[in-house]
Amino acid sequence: MQIRQARQGDAEGIAYVHTESWKSTYQGIVPDHVLHHLTTESRVPQWEKQIGSGEKDQILLVAEQQDGDIVGFATGGKEREGKLPYEGELYAIYLLQSYQQSGIGRQLVGRVVQHLQRLQMRTMLIWVLERNPACRFYEKMGGIPVHTKRIRIGDKDVTEVAYAWSDLSVCLTSNEVDE
Repeated sequence: MQIRQARQGDAEGIAYVHTESWKSTYQGIVPDHVLHHLTTESRVPQWEKQIGSGEKDQILLVAEQQDGDIVGFATGGKEREGKLPYEGELYAIYLLQSYQQSGIGRQLVGRVVQHLQRLQMRTMLIWVLERNPACRFYEKMGGIPVHTKRIRIGDKDVTEVAYAWSDLSVCLTSNEVDE
């Protein structure tokens, strides 16, 4: 397994992981009609745009098998809302279900954290749906729930939780993670 910076040509693989992860992770959490209408094709333009953006403070990484298939991705950068006292943000991390709990997620988060540290950021947060099974992963990596907010997905209100790290080195030294 190789963790590398996303490049041109990766958008379809990232979009596939994004949609399939939503469908497997959020079943019963977000409305079924939202999940049924997700397609790889509809997400490709979003990822092509992000890959081509050239944003210096953001990073988009993929986990790639030897055969070239993308099985996971993570993206992060400067915290986007400015409402909480954290400098960096893990924007998203998704793995195909069959690759979860294999250590790949921990590697992806570690690489995003290293990027944030190179940008002189010492703190980070991630917004996660409250009922997402990955909440336990963030807790094992030292994340602490610090805030909640309600968002609307489809026709349903759901709660998001902000997990935060006031010291990014905690993410890099956690050895008991089995995401």
